[in-house]
Amino acid sequence: MSHNTFGHLFRVTTWGESHGPAIGGVVDGCPPGIRFKLSEIQAELDRRRPGTSRFVTQRREPDQVKVLSGVMTDEDGETLITTGTPISLIIENVDQRSKDYGEIAERYRPGHADFAYDRKYGIRDYRGGGRSSARETAIRVAAGALARKVVPGLVVRGALVAIGEKEINRDNWDWDFVNDPDNPFFTPDRESVELFAEYLDWIRKAGSSVGAVIEIVAEGVPAGLGAPLYGKLDQDIAGNLMSINAVKGVEIGEGFNAARLRGEENADEMRIGPDGEPVFLSNHAGGILGGISTGQPIVARFAVKPTSSILTPRKSIDRQGNEVEVVTKGRHDPCVGIRAVPIGEAMVACAIADHYLRHRGQTGRI
Repeated sequence: MSHNTFGHLFRVTTWGESHGPAIGGVVDGCPPGIRFKLSEIQAELDRRRPGTSRFVTQRREPDQVKVLSGVMTDEDGETLITTGTPISLIIENVDQRSKDYGEIAERYRPGHADFAYDRKYGIRDYRGGGRSSARETAIRVAAGALARKVVPGLVVRGALVAIGEKEINRDNWDWDFVNDPDNPFFTPDRESVELFAEYLDWIRKAGSSVGAVIEIVAEGVPAGLGAPLYGKLDQDIAGNLMSINAVKGVEIGEGFNAARLRGEENADEMRIGPDGEPVFLSNHAGGILGGISTGQPIVARFAVKPTSSILTPRKSIDRQGNEVEVVTKGRHDPCVGIRAVPIGEAMVACAIADHYLRHRGQTGRI
């Protein structure tokens, strides 16, 4: 009942707090014989780590991951091979500043998990939010890098499509630009960089924060993954994305916009392609029908709320029941949604890997 694990066959358990000595996790159920390099996992972590631009928290964490178990080293000395046993991962915390949180030790930050955690456990780790901190998600990113290796041909990519009230121009979508060194926002629209930069500079100087919308697209997903009624692929993707800190909404395919379409507009018509395989003429369903993948790209979006730790004074209460004003000092993201892009990719990859193994186990085929 501790709820620190997700997945059924591809199972991920995380542990650790924001200001503890380290964070870590265990990936259990990863098939044997999967080959990868530590640099491949590190590359994903480098995309998520803090301090990469002025638009994210300036906490300086290298996020160097170590693999403690579940692998053997190939003859080349660099390639790791999974053995089928639990894969243990650890990342040391090296830049904690717990003193920054002394003033809110007894005060509940509005919009944060402080009050809820205190009511549930009777105690809370106020240093950076403890277990409720997005610091924990680094291990999910590492697990997602492994999950990508489980499904042959799987490609999972994410992009930020909106910051606050500012949105990208979808006509300018360029996947190659998302991870460009000159792109601090994971935006697929080159023209939006200046727009987002000016907007966030203004938000940051005002001592406030804004939310974001991230879109994840998974390609190379075989048809048939997922099961009715309580093992739907989109159900688990939505649950995984909703588990990310600060996420308040998830949609698959057209999502909420589907309610505004007519039936003939929303239905994805089909024809037979030149190879005799079915071809969909649209993808309003986001690659999933009846909870089962169709072979089309899986499309999911999630909304991240504004960071609750801000310099603007807000009304609240303390543990003794006194009415107070709260100002959160420290190093915080003016838009935490920026670094949520690789996290969202990882959670979608983990859900797909889990369903791939479940489908293979149930049907004996892919």
